[in-house]
Amino acid sequence: MDIITTHKNVDFDALASVVAASHLYPDARIVLPRSINANVRAFLSIHKDLFPVLSPLDLCHDQVSRLIVVDANRWERLDCMNPLMDRSDLEIHLYDHHPEIGDIHPSQGKQALVGSAATLLVQELEKRRAGIDPIHATLFLAGIYEDTGHLTFPCTKPDDARAAAFLLEGQADLNVIQTALRPGYGPHHKEILTRLLETARRSPINGHVVCFADAELNGHVSGLASVVAMLRDILSADVIFGMFWDARRKQSIVIARSGSESVDVAAIMKPLGGGGRPEAASALVKGARPEGVETWIRELLAQNGHASVQIFDLMSFPVFTVAPDDTVEAVHARLRERGHTGAPVMDGEKLVGVISVRDLVKLERPTQRSAPVKAFMKRDVVTIAPQASVTTALRLMVKHDIGRLPVVDDGRLVGIVTRSDLMLYYYNLI
Repeated sequence: MDIITTHKNVDFDALASVVAASHLYPDARIVLPRSINANVRAFLSIHKDLFPVLSPLDLCHDQVSRLIVVDANRWERLDCMNPLMDRSDLEIHLYDHHPEIGDIHPSQGKQALVGSAATLLVQELEKRRAGIDPIHATLFLAGIYEDTGHLTFPCTKPDDARAAAFLLEGQADLNVIQTALRPGYGPHHKEILTRLLETARRSPINGHVVCFADAELNGHVSGLASVVAMLRDILSADVIFGMFWDARRKQSIVIARSGSESVDVAAIMKPLGGGGRPEAASALVKGARPEGVETWIRELLAQNGHASVQIFDLMSFPVFTVAPDDTVEAVHARLRERGHTGAPVMDGEKLVGVISVRDLVKLERPTQRSAPVKAFMKRDVVTIAPQASVTTALRLMVKHDIGRLPVVDDGRLVGIVTRSDLMLYYYNLI
C-alpha cells in the first residue's frame, strides 16, 4: 500500500498538504499523526466524512511500499514511522518547504523555499489540470494562509500568492477560512496573557527589541502560540520568546515569534531541539527552567551578531589522529583506550578523512579488521574555522549528522570540537 503522512501536531498546512497529495496519489491512504492542532481537530470533526484517515497505530508497516511525506523532512517529526526508516526497498516521495536539509532521503517529490507546503502541492495539481472542488480549495487556501499569515509573513513568496489566486478562482470560501483560522481564546488564555505581561522583560540585542516572558502551566493548554503572537503585538517587540514551565513534566515549552527578517527564530530554536520557520518557531526543553533557557537563548542571539565565544575557545588540541594505512583493529583499540568516539585521518600534514567508532563496530569479518582504515573512512570531511560561532558548529553537526568537526585554519588541522564539547558549554550556561 501507499501512504501519505505529515508531521506531529498537525496544523492546517499539514492537513491541506496530505489531502492535496491524495489528489496526486489517488490510491494512497492518509495516515494522520495522533497529535492534532485544536483548530484542525475542530475542522475535521465537521468534515470527517470528506477526509477519511488512518491512525498510525492501525498501520501495518510491512505492507507499505511507498511513503509520501509532506510538510516535514525529518523522521523524528513523523508519528510511529520509525519501522520504515531502514527499509531499503521503500520508495519515498517528499514535498516540503523547509529550508534546512533533513534526514529523509526521497527518490522523488518537490522541495522549494516557499511560505507553505500546500503551495507546492497546489502547483502540481494546477500543472496536471486536476479538478478541485470548493471545499478542497478552501482547505488548501487555509493551509497557505496559516503558514504565510494571510500572505503577510516575510516567508511569503510569489508562488504562494499565485497558488492562493488559483484557489480563489476555484471558489475557496474566505468566510470558512476566517472561522477555521481564528485562534481560540478563553479565560485560561487571558490568565496566561496577563502573567506574560507581568513578567515581560525587554532587552536591546543586536539592534532589535527582544522580549522574554514566562508563565507556569497547570496541565495541557492549547493555543499558546496565539497568546504569544498577541503579546508581541501588544509590546511592539521585534522578537518575543514566551517560555512556559510545566512542573509536572519538568520541562519548558518555548514559543518564539519574530517580526524582523534579520532574526531567524527557527535557527535560534534548533540548538534547543526545536524548529519552525524564520518568523515562528518553538522548542521543548526537558529538565531546564525558563530562566536557564533564557540564558541559553540570549547567548544564541548574541552569536547571531558577533559571537562572544568562538570554536577556538572550546576545541581540543593537540588532536589525536590516525594514519590511513593503520589497520581497523589497531585504530579501534586506540580509540577505545583513549575513550574517543572518532578521529581525523591524516596523511602527513593533509586531512584526508574521518573515522568513527560507529563505522568500525559494523566491521566483523577478519579481512575487514586487518584492512587499512582508509577503506572505511569518510572522505568528504566537514570542517570548521576556529573563528566560527558555536551556533555554526551546531548547525553543521545537525545538517550532516556528525559528532565531531576538525578545526582547520589556513589548511592546517589545529583542533577538534565534538558534540559533547558544545553540549557541555550550553549546559554550563543553563
